[in-house]
Amino acid sequence: MQTISYYDSPFGKILLASDQAGLTGLWFEDDRGYADNLTSEHRLGESSFVKDAKEWLDLYFAKQKPDFTPKLHLQGTDFQIKVWQELMKIPYGQVISYKDLAQKVSSDPKHLPIRAAGGAVGKNHITVIIPCHRVIGANNNLTGYRAGIEKKIQLLELEGINTKLFTNPR
Repeated sequence: MQTISYYDSPFGKILLASDQAGLTGLWFEDDRGYADNLTSEHRLGESSFVKDAKEWLDLYFAKQKPDFTPKLHLQGTDFQIKVWQELMKIPYGQVISYKDLAQKVSSDPKHLPIRAAGGAVGKNHITVIIPCHRVIGANNNLTGYRAGIEKKIQLLELEGINTKLFTNPR
């Protein structure tokens, strides 16, 4: 059974979900993958995991780097989980390219799984906390964010990144 709750962020409403093992989802309302791993059996409430995530979000949206990570329950393939764990290593206020990400998760430097890494980034169920917004395309291109490029830009700017240095559709 999953527990769900809502959070009003400066960038829009967020849905949070958890199960008995940890936070399972965090989606902006306009996320293309909204609630994509939410089970049919869920109830409105606040688990300790959701409370921790809300505390983390309060700090983050106050432009503070949270010094803890809520307990997460990652649900995906082994490769997806490996990519998501690597995303969590990207420092606050910094970005990496999809190619750099692929290099970090590849066991074969001659065959980089750039598209596969990008696909795993796109399947991230716990946005913001697992910072998929910190991944950019080739040639400093701001691309690929399930909640839209505008949200990606807002999150990067919140972290102090000058998005004017990137190629983007804005």
